[in-house]
Amino acid sequence: MKLVVFGASGGTGREFVKQALERGYEVTAFVRNPQKLEFAHERLRLVVGDAMNREQASAAIAGQDAVVSCLGNPGMGKSTAMNDMTGHIIDGMEEHGVKRILYVASAGIENELTGLIGKLAGWALRHVLADHRRAVERIKGAGMNWTIARPLQLTNGPLTGSYRQTAQGVPAGGSRISRADAAHYLVNALESPDSSNRSIGLAY
Repeated sequence: MKLVVFGASGGTGREFVKQALERGYEVTAFVRNPQKLEFAHERLRLVVGDAMNREQASAAIAGQDAVVSCLGNPGMGKSTAMNDMTGHIIDGMEEHGVKRILYVASAGIENELTGLIGKLAGWALRHVLADHRRAVERIKGAGMNWTIARPLQLTNGPLTGSYRQTAQGVPAGGSRISRADAAHYLVNALESPDSSNRSIGLAY
């Protein structure tokens, strides 16, 4: 299977690329700064571009079997960046006949953060969550085969392969998950029929 990974030089993106290569996938890493992806592999191809550019995003999708978005919001303020970049990705998928997409969002996009701490976090992240929410709704409305990951606080901890997932809300009592384990979920979801058209909360 051939994959294009947007946001491949970010924390979760790098972890995903490593694990996908270990599983035998052919990976195209779409990055703005190739210096941030500090490894090479015979099945890894680097494409330098910006997902804010529709033509560049579309060109990277040509010939792929699936798209993975590990893109991050540029800040905590009001923004349409995630929605805009996702729109360009969807346009490229439609142009090239690609149906499978995996998208890293954030816990909170479904208003599932409860309790005082959850409400405070939701308020602090309200602009980020709103942008992710718009992007996710855009994916769902495009008729794609989608998987949405909703991790709680991401850390730089190790890959454990041991974490909880739920389609309803977030794992009870969970507060965080490593980027490596969030990527592990995505790699497992790639060809799993059970992950199709599902939004999954992730935490330890």
